This record gives sequence, C-alpha cells and structure tokens, in this order.
Amino acid sequence: MNARPPTVEAAPSAPPGAPPARERALWRSLSYLAAYRAAVPVILLVASVLGDSPSAVDSASAPLFNGVLAAYFALAVAGLFAARSRWPVLDTQLTLGAIADAACITLAMHASGGIQGGLGLLLLPSLAATGLIGRGRMVLFYSAIAALAVLGQEAYRTLGPDAGQPQFFQAALLGIGFFATAWLARSLARYAVASERLAAQRGVDLADLAAVNELVVREMQDGVVVVDDEGQVRQMSARAAALLGVSPPAAGFPLSLAADLPALAEALLAWRLDPRRLPPPIAVRESGRLRQVGVRPVPAGPEASARAVVFLEDLDRVQREARELKLVALGRLTAGIAHEIRNPLSAISHAAELLEEEEPGGPDARLLRIIRDNSARIGSMVDEVLKLNRRDRVHAEWVELDGYLQTFAADFCAGERIPDGLLAIESGGACTVRFDRSHLNQIVWNLCRNALRHGSGHEGSVRLVVREAGGGFAWLDVENDGPGVSLEARAHLFEPFFTTSNQGTGLGLYLSRELADANGATLECASPASPTRFRLQCRTVA
Repeated sequence: MNARPPTVEAAPSAPPGAPPARERALWRSLSYLAAYRAAVPVILLVASVLGDSPSAVDSASAPLFNGVLAAYFALAVAGLFAARSRWPVLDTQLTLGAIADAACITLAMHASGGIQGGLGLLLLPSLAATGLIGRGRMVLFYSAIAALAVLGQEAYRTLGPDAGQPQFFQAALLGIGFFATAWLARSLARYAVASERLAAQRGVDLADLAAVNELVVREMQDGVVVVDDEGQVRQMSARAAALLGVSPPAAGFPLSLAADLPALAEALLAWRLDPRRLPPPIAVRESGRLRQVGVRPVPAGPEASARAVVFLEDLDRVQREARELKLVALGRLTAGIAHEIRNPLSAISHAAELLEEEEPGGPDARLLRIIRDNSARIGSMVDEVLKLNRRDRVHAEWVELDGYLQTFAADFCAGERIPDGLLAIESGGACTVRFDRSHLNQIVWNLCRNALRHGSGHEGSVRLVVREAGGGFAWLDVENDGPGVSLEARAHLFEPFFTTSNQGTGLGLYLSRELADANGATLECASPASPTRFRLQCRTVA
C-alpha cells in the first residue's frame, strides 16, 4: 500500500536558523535575478538604438521609454548590490523587485504602443524566478500586482486622451498567464521545499545510521578490516588494530597487506584460492605471548572483484568464554557433589577402616585396601572440583619470588616426603609479582607434583627458574628431566579430567590455568620435549 506523502506548506525564504548552504543558494539566486533585470533594459536600449526594437516607440514616447529603462537599470543595479550585501531581508527585496518589475515594464509597454508590443511577456520570467526564490511565498500577490498594472495601463490607453482600440482581451490573457506562471512556480517551490525537508530527514537518518554503525563496529568484540582489489586496507576498526597489533591507517594512507600485515595477507590469499574453507588462524605476538586470531573474510563486491571485508576474532577470548561456561557447569555440579558423593564416600571409607581393625591382615585385606585407595582418589577429585569455586575469589598481593620459592621448596619437600636436593631453585635476581599467594602456592604445587611424577627422581630433577620477561612480566618455569610430553597428550594437557596417570584426577593443570587466568597470568607448556618446561607468566607491575 502506497502511503500518501504529507502536504508540506511552503516555508519562508531564508528563515532564521536556516542551513547556511540553503541560505547562500537563495541569495545567489536573487543576485542572478537582479542581473537578469539589469540586462533587460540594456538589451531593449541597444535594440532601440539599432532600430530593431520589437516595439513601436514613436518620437513623442521615446523620452519616457528611455527614462523608464534607465530607471529600471538603476533599480536592478541597486537590487544587485542589496542582494550581495543581504540587506534588507530576502522577502523585502523580493517584494520591492516584483513591484519594480510591474511598474517599469508596464510603463515601458505603455511607451512602446501598448500590449501589442509584447513587452508584457518580460514579466513572466521575473514572476517565475521570484516564486521559486521565495518558495512560493506571496507569488500570487505579485502576479496580481502585475495583472492589475497591465489592465490599468490598457484602461488608461483606452479611456485616456489618446484613446485607441481597446485590447482588454489580450490584457486578460496576459494576466491569466501571470497567474498560471505564479501557480506553477508556487507548486514547484512547494515541491522543492518538501524535497529539501525529505533530504534533510534522510540526512539525519543517514547520520544516525552512520553513528549506530560506528558504535556497533567500535563496541563489537570482533575486528573489521576492509580490503580493496589492490590489497590495500581502506578501513580498519580500533578492535581490529588492537588484535593485529598495529595502528589504524589514516585516511589517504592505507596499509598494504603484503608489506604491513603479511600474516593476514597469506590468510586472505588462502581464502581466495578456496573460498569454501576458512583460512587458518594467524598468530600475533603480544606482551611476550602468542595470540590466536581467527580470520573470516566475506566478499564485498562483484564475483570477479577481490574486495573483501575481513572479520577478526580473538580465539583466546572464545576459549576463555568456553572455559567460563565449563566453570558454570562445574559450579552447579559441585553443589551436588558435596552432598551426594562426599557423605556416602566418607561412610564407605569409615566402614573399610572398621573392617580392617576387626580383621587386620585377614583374607579381605587386599580388597579393603583397594576400597580405601579408590575412596581416597575419589575424595581427592571432589576436593579438586570444589576448589574451582574459589577461582574468582582473588586477593592479590605483591609476592617476592625468591623468598617465596625458598619457603615453598621446604614445605613441598616435607609434604611430599622427598629429599631437599631433588628440588632445585634458580633465580635471575629479585623479582616481585602481583598474585594471590594461596593461588600461586596451589599452581606451583600442582606443577611440581606433576614434574616429580614424570621426572627421573635424581637430585635436581625438578627445577624452579625465575626470569625477567620484560614488558612488566616475569616467568616462573617449572622443569623436569623426564621423557617429555607425548604428541597425543599435548593438545589435551589443560583439559579437565584428562590424565595419563592412574593416580591423577586430571584436574591439576586445568585448575592451575584457571587460577592463573583469574590473577591476570598465563600458564602454558613452553617446552613439551625434555626437559619439560611449564611456564607461568606473571605481572610485575600493577
């Protein structure tokens, strides 16, 4: 269903507060109209001098004819200066100009033999231009003035001392032409006003849409890069620049993919060779670590065009969000585990202990030991799961690693009942990090327990190494001299419940990484081959 456009009344010419561009256009149009008025008497005078005038001017009427044209020229020049100076206001100048047109052209028509001379037609362009400039305002009034002036002139010629043949019909037709021209100009002016208002509204809508688009692009978590046919970056959002580790290109100075972003250029080339497959993620180094950035190109032009919009996604953030969802699920699970598993497990363990006390060394001792060991393993797993609820309760403090590691080594060796020389500490100097002490203790304890389990067991087989990483970070490496991590296990090291040991719960490394993330640190397997090295990167500045 087509909606009928609303009726728009003509607005006043150059109203206060009008847009500067529109106001300048109106005054410029008025200057052109004044120039046209100045040209009319000049052309008529030249034609009269050359004897090629369209009107019949006798010798008696020549002084009046020439004087009227001179006055008309003077008024036109004055109107031109008034339009240039923009004083008085536009509506006043239009009214004065319309009156001058009607008076001067009517007098010139009278001096040139009346309506049959054809000079009355010169009022039609002036009326049309006045109506368009004035946006249809008072144009019917101006046409009425012109019609009355022509009829009055004809009445004077018919009833005056030099009476001639009446030509009221021709005067009436000319007056009708004035009104028709005025009505057409008014209609066109109203249509122009409606178009201006619609264009202004569309401009506001486009500005709002541009602002919304800019807000969406700025706030969206994915980055956006626009690439042209030559491989130049034409637009880049701030998020994309942050993901790629570059500065957004300034207007007129686009980045070159091949020169400035080679990794992104290779990914885009791989996609163009096979658009059905997404290109592999690109690695961007940031603060001493590699960040994985997903690349998803979308064609932005014709099929044969190489233009594309590339969406960049922080895969580390996606993984963190996935881990958050796992934590939420585990958090709900722990509430049931604490009640549904722990209490029956305690009862089973207690019953096995009573049976062992009643028949120590009996035929069922082996079965009771299996019950006790597996109950302890399940209880340890429940404790590890319950610790996940403490991930978000971070109480960060400044921890001096040298002193902390000395105390930790003594506690660990005593708790795990191993010789003191098995755990070695190597420090590159005093280093203070920002960390929750209980979380740090739990992470290092888990890493050292895993290193102890997979190490050779000789003196110094487990080493704690502290290094300055620069950029406000420090590394705490936990190494062991074991055979290293197998290729199959590398991809699953930090997954929950993944373990290669019959005695493990599969939650130690997963819980350690979660606690590291909660403290703004990172935990990764820096060297899966022997010596195996797990690296904890901590902040040394606030």
